[in-house]
Amino acid sequence: MSSESTHLSEQLAAQLEQFPDWKLEDAKARLSEVVRQAKHTEPQRITVRGEEAVVVISTQLFEKILPLLAQPNLHALLSQSPLSKLEFESASVQSPIREIEL
Repeated sequence: MSSESTHLSEQLAAQLEQFPDWKLEDAKARLSEVVRQAKHTEPQRITVRGEEAVVVISTQLFEKILPLLAQPNLHALLSQSPLSKLEFESASVQSPIREIEL
């Protein structure tokens, strides 16, 4: 996993913390409420044995998110560019060194 995707995962995990969470057994018993909350208010997190498992979201939110998943990141775009194969000469400038008294 790249550092960019790790950073993105950390950001998403932090954002997910703000949403209500349900233990799996509670979510099963009150599934209609979980779905209603996801549809009308905000995403609902479901945990299994205390670990994040799934997030229930509305279809409207899913439709907004889906196109974002298909977009390549900046690194991928630049890597696929025909200009990525260009080589540049290193034009370093040698400045004269002046002596100083210490």
